[in-house]
Amino acid sequence: MEVIDLTRITPELTPSVGGKAAGLGALIAAGERVPAGFCLTTAAYRAGTIPEDAVLTAYRQLGGGPVAVRSSATAEDLPGASFAGQQDTVLGVEGERALLEAIRQCWASLDSERAVAYRAGQGLQDEDLAMAVVVQEMITPSAAGVMFTANPLTGTRTETVIDAVPGLGTGVVDGTMDTDHYVLPARGPVPEDQHHGCLSPGQLAELRAAGHRVQRALGSPQDIEFAYDTQGALWLLQSRAITTLFPLPAGIDPEDPRIYMEVGHMQGLRRPVTPMGVSVMREVTRRWFQIIGVDDAAVSSFLVHIGGRLFMDLTGFVRSPRMHDRVPEMVKVYGPAVARGVRRILDDPRYAPRPAPLGRRALSLRATTRLLLAFVPASLFGALRALARPAAARERAFDELDRVRHQPRPAPADAAGRIRSAAGLQDATMTGPMMRALPPLWAALIAQGVARWLLRGILRPGELNATLRGMPHNVTTQMDLRLWSVAEAARPHRELLLGTAPDELAARFLRGELPEFGLTGFLKEYGIRGSAEIDVGSPRWADDPTPVFAALAGYLQVSDPDQAPPARFARAAAEAEAALADLTDRARRLRPVRGRIARSLLRRSRELAGLRELPKFLWLTPLAEVRRQLLAAGAELAERGILDHPDDILFLTLDEALEAAGGADLRALVSDRRREHDRETRRRQVPGLLLSDGTNPQALPDERVAEHGPDVLVGQPAATGVATGPVRIVHHPSEARLQPGDILVAPTTDPGWTPLFLTLGGLITETGSPIAHGPTVAREYGIPAIICVPDATTRLTEGQVVTIDGATGLVRMHGPDEPDGAEDEDGLKANP
Repeated sequence: MEVIDLTRITPELTPSVGGKAAGLGALIAAGERVPAGFCLTTAAYRAGTIPEDAVLTAYRQLGGGPVAVRSSATAEDLPGASFAGQQDTVLGVEGERALLEAIRQCWASLDSERAVAYRAGQGLQDEDLAMAVVVQEMITPSAAGVMFTANPLTGTRTETVIDAVPGLGTGVVDGTMDTDHYVLPARGPVPEDQHHGCLSPGQLAELRAAGHRVQRALGSPQDIEFAYDTQGALWLLQSRAITTLFPLPAGIDPEDPRIYMEVGHMQGLRRPVTPMGVSVMREVTRRWFQIIGVDDAAVSSFLVHIGGRLFMDLTGFVRSPRMHDRVPEMVKVYGPAVARGVRRILDDPRYAPRPAPLGRRALSLRATTRLLLAFVPASLFGALRALARPAAARERAFDELDRVRHQPRPAPADAAGRIRSAAGLQDATMTGPMMRALPPLWAALIAQGVARWLLRGILRPGELNATLRGMPHNVTTQMDLRLWSVAEAARPHRELLLGTAPDELAARFLRGELPEFGLTGFLKEYGIRGSAEIDVGSPRWADDPTPVFAALAGYLQVSDPDQAPPARFARAAAEAEAALADLTDRARRLRPVRGRIARSLLRRSRELAGLRELPKFLWLTPLAEVRRQLLAAGAELAERGILDHPDDILFLTLDEALEAAGGADLRALVSDRRREHDRETRRRQVPGLLLSDGTNPQALPDERVAEHGPDVLVGQPAATGVATGPVRIVHHPSEARLQPGDILVAPTTDPGWTPLFLTLGGLITETGSPIAHGPTVAREYGIPAIICVPDATTRLTEGQVVTIDGATGLVRMHGPDEPDGAEDEDGLKANP
């Protein structure tokens, strides 16, 4: 069937009629008023010929008057891609010849430059793409516009946002006219401050009610085009899902509003975590909390999985009478924007302090008591012992690493056995060696904290961080320097390694087709690492060494011996020692006793703080074994036909994997989760804070930006130093193509990114914490770093020259004619 009336369109016809026509059919089925019309299906597009007789017959049945001719592609108005404005709409078409020409124009727009670029950005394939065309009677509107049944800027699901203009609504859609803007609450009368413009309060109320009906009928918040005709009747012209909203947490109670904080970015998790990754983390968290007597329900509510990301429920802290006002300071480590967002929430009456029920208070007190008794005495003793004898403490910590590496590996007989084994492989490490490796780190933090207190009034901005450069005994630093030695050995193969794409080199390496230059030994020791490595579903370098080859390509372009990583690291260590001496000498002249104590503490800190990376590195060994066991189980299930691919098991939970091992067919569930995971992988912005009604409290503009002007971005200082260089925007380390001196701009970083740091001029990230892995390693290499720069990957452009000041958190964007490194009014000046 090549021509079909809109009233006969059902959801299963979407492949033939496209997303826009399917949406119109759904509106008609829901009883909404939609202009009459028909759809020319994709069959005609695929045939390459317009069935003129059928089209013109349908047109005559509409009366032969003015019509709107609208593109309806098969990849349009989908849950993950709206295609807003990417294909053509032709309004006011009158006459048979004009109608046929408008259809051809719509067909041609499928291959327009903007549509092709949009599909590429959305990761959509063109192989089976086709275009249907909708033809509808034209409405002569008195007013028209667009309605969102959720606020598209803040994410709030309890607000309806409407933009309207008199007459045709094209001025709203294409952005060429100033609009009347309305923001309406979900219920109640239209507020008086919204009584203005081309829509009356009665029309606004009618629109809001229609939006609620359509949202219920179509199952998600909607972007709806509408028009009021000259008789005052409301017509709905289009409806599609709002694709930019961050998902809501599952199972929320509207009467119990919650506040969640995204915590995965502290471990470099900006891409979505696989379902198995979440399940494994929850399992180890559950077992750890069992030690202190906290039940499973509390664990499930503490760590929440939303949109593939990990969030912590802060509601209890915010509503606590004792903690309420202190929460912004508590969360400051997660970034200044998060702290500011929490401050905004404190005035919301929904999150006002309230006493906890007596039973819950008693449970909290018992859990806290158990925690203190279980860990604090031993941890405090271990920290004090590390401060007294740091070398012995380091030796004990690395002994724990060796113990974990040499633990015997289980050999289960079948898939179910492997899955059960995987569920418990982390237990002994997390509650034994990992806990015993932490006291030296706590000792370093205590030493830094006490030194900061002793030096108050003497410290200058960034000065304490400067003493942490070139930190010894860091396993991640050792790993990166080891990879540099691999690059040195690979120089005879420089042409091959620079002239071949990293993914192709990785494939050839895994097939054994590359010459040996030390990479095999490197991966034997460090192949358990990778980007987003705490997600058991994320590939390790041993699985896919593409990021390693990308880093090697950068190393091989270093020609200046002074810029070689070992030289830079040694220089950073010398600068730290000089900074420490200068600081403490100045302190001793002003406050002799405090200065001497601070000097001793900061030296102890330098001896111990490098162990910052060791506990996590220690954990990665059993985590890699968890992944190996799960993939082996997945391979067995794929052989039995229960799963399609071995890694399908990573899109199940541990319990679901056991069901599959018992014969349950969960392939449809895996397919749905893969699609959702792929869609969320393309999401560039993830809220640091999220309310249960979808509101992103950080969506309000940052008032600090105006203080420095439009050419300066503001973030959080993370590693001191000033650098000027071209921006290189990288979303995953395997994509990196870096030159020495580049300023790396990334959503986040974790240890899987750090091999790239060795040749960088500086680092900018959108998220992070000064104590997270990326900034820690940046400080040790002496690389200026700024974190928590909102939307840095979109506000900066590839190749743009910037100057970053890691002590103030300012990023200065240079104009095309401005000399690099010139000092400006913000006090930013490049290193020579």
